[in-house]
Amino acid sequence: MPAQAPEVRRANFAEVNLGLPERIALLEAERCLLCKDPKCVAGCPVGINIPRFIQLLTEGKLPEAAHCLLNDNPLPAVTGRVCPQETQCELECIRGYKGLPVAIGHLERFLGDWARGHAQRPALEAAPPTGKQVGIVGAGPGGLTAAGELARLGHQVTVFEALHKPGGVLVYGIPEFRLPKQIVREEVARLERAGVKILCNTVIGRTYTLAELRARFDAVFIANGAGLPVFMNIPGENLKGVYSANEYLTRANLMGARRSARAGTPILTGRRVATIGGGNVALDAVRTAKRLGAESATIVYRRTRKEMPARAEEVLHAEEEGIQFEFLAAPVAIQGDARNWVTGLQCVRMELGEPDASGRARPRAIPGSEFLVPCEVVIVAIGTRANPLLAGTCPELKLDSRGGIAVDEQGMTNLPGVFAGGDIVRGAATVILAMGDGKRAARAIHEYLRRPVSPARAPAERITP
Repeated sequence: MPAQAPEVRRANFAEVNLGLPERIALLEAERCLLCKDPKCVAGCPVGINIPRFIQLLTEGKLPEAAHCLLNDNPLPAVTGRVCPQETQCELECIRGYKGLPVAIGHLERFLGDWARGHAQRPALEAAPPTGKQVGIVGAGPGGLTAAGELARLGHQVTVFEALHKPGGVLVYGIPEFRLPKQIVREEVARLERAGVKILCNTVIGRTYTLAELRARFDAVFIANGAGLPVFMNIPGENLKGVYSANEYLTRANLMGARRSARAGTPILTGRRVATIGGGNVALDAVRTAKRLGAESATIVYRRTRKEMPARAEEVLHAEEEGIQFEFLAAPVAIQGDARNWVTGLQCVRMELGEPDASGRARPRAIPGSEFLVPCEVVIVAIGTRANPLLAGTCPELKLDSRGGIAVDEQGMTNLPGVFAGGDIVRGAATVILAMGDGKRAARAIHEYLRRPVSPARAPAERITP
């Protein structure tokens, strides 16, 4: 994959990866063995018919290949950029047993971009209207995928989004240098052309309650994510200069702080920035800090590089851009000055012990190994959990032990006609897993709405778009 040079890209927010040229994409597609029992399909959370679109690609039938891919995946230009193919479809590729797997993700991105550039993206082919109405909470990847599937099946769909722009983590979390926002805007516009209504600045749990949505719609799909930050509860976390990764990335990506120092929602740009965590969010945050002018941008992670959950490509890109890594280190306190501004991150060295529940080696502190990472900004990127806002106004909604929404095998909650999926069910996960949940939920909702007796609903004109 061609990419911007590291010394250039670390000073801008333009996309790092530049996409495969058509000639290279066709050569890569020819490596596919077109297996009779394609394991790659089973490894894809949204069930893309990978051999079929690749076969069409090798035959030079790009419009047909794009149409095949779009039938299975409404957001190929997105997932081709941010989906961890190396642990999913590409992990199952037979080619990978004795060499490199077929670069399925790169081909997916190529076709998604080709379709955008050649006006080959047809409108959603919708079934005849069913007269049923579905409300969706959250315009992130899960909610948008469900909206597209349900609209295609003939249902009238309204999506409620708390933020002022639709896209969820695609717009507030993932930086422009990994996912250009124009792509998200195009995908949302396509759904709107298909009749999907999107209401922004609408917080379910405040603007309207779940009970009001149940009264208004025949079915409801909750996909509001798990955006409540998790902190470490160590001394100094209340100092000035400490951010959650969610807030930091939202300010930079959605609120325009990266474009202007005079943004309405500004962001601190320290000379030295330390980010705690080893996932994709931590990498996004620390690479953003570098682009915002940090001379020193450091990842502090309590395990080794081998155990990092972040994509290998993102780690490599970060290393090329000059990001520093403190492996086998865990924060124990944040230090500050007399004015309560951050001055450093106090850490302790770790060693790996027996595997924990995740299968990774459990880190343990080495006594007497404390050291200091000097910094003016600390970004905490150790995970998120469910926001209790929606559930707090609906005590009858059953939750799991983590505060997420409990669902059955069909994705339905304990409330008839109310379904849920994505991070609000799984906990913090990936874009493609949320999309898979949205696709499965749409099918389950469709079957639910086809029952002879559909749930009664009362009119609620004040929330009609």
